[in-house]
Amino acid sequence: MASSNKLTMYIVLFMIAGILCGAAVHEYASKDSITAWATNITLFTDIFLRLIKMVIAPLVFSTLTVGIMRMGETSTISRVGSKAMVWFISSSVLSILVGLLVVTLEHPGRGLNLTVPAGSVETGLAVSGMSLKNFIAHSIPTSIADAMSHNEILQIVVFSMFFGIAGASLGEKFNAPLVAALDVVSHIMLKVTGYVMLVAPLAIFAAISSVVATQGLGILLNYASFIGGYYVAILLTCLVLLSVGYMVLKKSTFTLLSMLKDPVLVAFTTSSSEAAYPKTLDVLTRFGCSRSIASFVLPIGYSFNLVGSMVYCSFASMFIAQAYNIHLSFSEIVVLMLTLMLASKGIAGVPRSALVVLAATIPSFNIPVAGILLLMGIDHFLDMGRSAINVLGNGIATAMLSKNEGELDAVPASTPVEQETQVEA
Repeated sequence: MASSNKLTMYIVLFMIAGILCGAAVHEYASKDSITAWATNITLFTDIFLRLIKMVIAPLVFSTLTVGIMRMGETSTISRVGSKAMVWFISSSVLSILVGLLVVTLEHPGRGLNLTVPAGSVETGLAVSGMSLKNFIAHSIPTSIADAMSHNEILQIVVFSMFFGIAGASLGEKFNAPLVAALDVVSHIMLKVTGYVMLVAPLAIFAAISSVVATQGLGILLNYASFIGGYYVAILLTCLVLLSVGYMVLKKSTFTLLSMLKDPVLVAFTTSSSEAAYPKTLDVLTRFGCSRSIASFVLPIGYSFNLVGSMVYCSFASMFIAQAYNIHLSFSEIVVLMLTLMLASKGIAGVPRSALVVLAATIPSFNIPVAGILLLMGIDHFLDMGRSAINVLGNGIATAMLSKNEGELDAVPASTPVEQETQVEA
């Protein structure tokens, strides 16, 4: 735990340093110098994210395949998968309702009185592939090598499920050597993650300072009402998730929350849920979750349990409608929210995915896509909250399913995985 607390301390310190440094650059440097700083300093963030992505494909494949094979019977796999999907849909609905409640009560778009543009506006977001047909087709890999090379998590999950179920059907006599080999691969990837996490504080400093240097702290004041309301919705969603978790996990919910602080902080400061995936898996295993269930549920959650994106989509779509004085009936709001929920599934790997979902969905409800331009300047600060709560939601879901299946052990003081991934700073 000492190593974990040390990492948390470094992340917070480097985040504060990044804010101060970015603010100083924005205030005192020339325009060209600001551009140069913002462009070059993000090299550290790019390196960190690339290192994390290097780990994700082999880690997802090895852990998910081993998890499925160890579950054994196909009935167990379908039962756990069904429970996971029921919870993912339920948590999405809860998140949408929280976002709607807060944006309706606060009404952050009131007073903007924007004029609906006559023509279309270019947002720079690629939305042509946003359809149910394309989503289903894209989820099936034509090549596992191609899926891994592009870190297509959903495609890797689909292939791993077929591979794992086929392996499980052969019986332990035949699949035992492969299970043992892939288990070693997963432990090696977690050890590599421990090394990569040493770069996290510097990457976080670079990401924060780059955004603040470019935008300045003033942009936060200009959008204070929207950002404040949005983060109130995020915090309320966290409370809802923790409350539901408490009903299943009881007092161990607080232990889980404490253990998840590092991956949540990493996701928050880098605006990337993927960056926190390996650490989240490690934490859940140390918490006592069945390794087979954690390895099965967590990758699926990264494609289907985007609670943060649901809060954002409901909040942002209604904000844009308010800004243009567009009134939506109750039935239109219900249809809009269901459309946003369905459109968001499986796009975890798409850059600025929540914005892409909005751009593809709101025109069908006569809400100008130009309204997205109001949010693009602060999207990084909003994405921080989206990413963090996605990690928390997936962690709670995995722990609850492990408990429901009777495979949640008492929290151990230390495990081999923890010892491997604790790298001395």
